[in-house]
Formats: sequence, C-alpha cells, structure tokens
Amino acid sequence: MMKLAVASLLAGSAAAFAPSQQCAVKTSLDAMPERMWNKMVDKNERSKSMPFLPRPINLDGSYVGDVGFDPFYLSSIDKNFAGFIQPPSWEETEGLPTLYWMREAELKHGRVAMLAWFGWLATDGAFGPVPLRFPGAVYQEVPSSFAAHDIMVSQGSLVVMLSLIGLIEFCTGAVLVEVSKGESDREAGDFKLDPLNFLKGKSKEQIDTMKLKELQNGRTAMLAFAGVVTQAGLGGTEFPYLVPYPNVADVTW
Repeated sequence: MMKLAVASLLAGSAAAFAPSQQCAVKTSLDAMPERMWNKMVDKNERSKSMPFLPRPINLDGSYVGDVGFDPFYLSSIDKNFAGFIQPPSWEETEGLPTLYWMREAELKHGRVAMLAWFGWLATDGAFGPVPLRFPGAVYQEVPSSFAAHDIMVSQGSLVVMLSLIGLIEFCTGAVLVEVSKGESDREAGDFKLDPLNFLKGKSKEQIDTMKLKELQNGRTAMLAFAGVVTQAGLGGTEFPYLVPYPNVADVTW
C-alpha cells in the first residue's frame, strides 16, 4: 500500500512539469485593436523636412509646398471640417477633408500676415520719411503700431474693421459650402483673384512656381509678424524694433 502511494505522488509531480496540451491563449497585445498611429503615418517613407520621423500619411507631395513638415501629425487626423461653416443637420455633404481645410487656413493666415507685416511697418514709417496713415489727428497722433490696437478699440474704428472682416469671411465661406457639397472642384485658397493677370498664359509648372512663392512668403510673414509684435511688446516700438536695453549687464535672462 505504501509503495502505491509513493508511486502516485511521483506520477503527480512528473505531470506538473509536463508541457501543457491546452491551446495557447492569446496575449493582451495580440488582442489589442490596430493602433491609430499605423493609419497616420507611412512607415516605409521618411519626411523630407524631418527625416528622423515617418512621413505623415496625407503629406504625399500632391500639394504645392508640401515638404512633409507636420511633427504633430495634425494633417493625419481624419475629420470632416464642413461642420465649421455649415451645421451638418442642415443637409448632407461630402465634407471637407483635413488637408484641404488646413491648406485653406494656411494660405489665409499667410496672406493676412503679409498685409499685416507691411501695414505695421508702413504706419511706423519704415518705408519713407512719412508714416503711411489715414488722414486725421486720431490716426496721425497714434504713437506706434503697437499702441494703435488699444487706441482704435477705445475710439471705435476697430469695430468697423472687424465688421468688414466678418462680412468678407461670410461671403468667402459660401465657396467652401459649394466644395463640401461637391458642387465645386476649387483648389484650397483659390478665389480666382488675379487682377494683374500674373497667371494668364502660364504653364502648370509656372503657375505652381507662383503658388510656391506665395506660400513661402506667407509662411515667412507669419514668423516675421510674430517677431515684430514680440519686439514691440518688449519695448522696441520704433523701426527697426530693437529693444532699448540701456545696459546689457542689467538684463536678467
């Protein structure tokens, strides 16, 4: 009887170390859904401007000026932006894809920044002995472009400008509604505004070159305007907007 008990214990111990015959259970990693990251990047190609990062999936070079610069991968977000200009409950539309909306916004900001940079410097007298301003003491006596904002708000002129901008935004938004409904194949940012016929009779390569120049100048202007405002805010309110530190040794970094 004792021999039988010992044999049973030994058999049980051996079974404990034997390989399991059960089917392998899937791990938690295998059961996870596909990562969103895999849909946002092209893992087989690097960004031209940031070669240490994979190329954003939508930045395939089809747009003029596309060098793959999108370190936060905002262009890869799958979103319909038509709801920003027309509530989706009004009617069903094909929508506005992310890249189209972002190129529209980039061109608009770049164009505004080019005008703003030129206007800021012109009213401070950067392009001649006399500042370019509206006639009247209320405009001529403004000390600088940096001070103009608060003065124009208190005086009321800025309300007129904002109303005009609002009207322009409302009117130009109509073409985006047409694009979202599939009624127009308009390119992003194209308002057919070419009064001097710069693009008339030009080839596609020449037109793309002009578009690239506008885009690059707009990007530069956005940086330049931010720099001018920053310098003026630090005290350099006169062209060339150098901050007047009386003694460099007194500057605290």
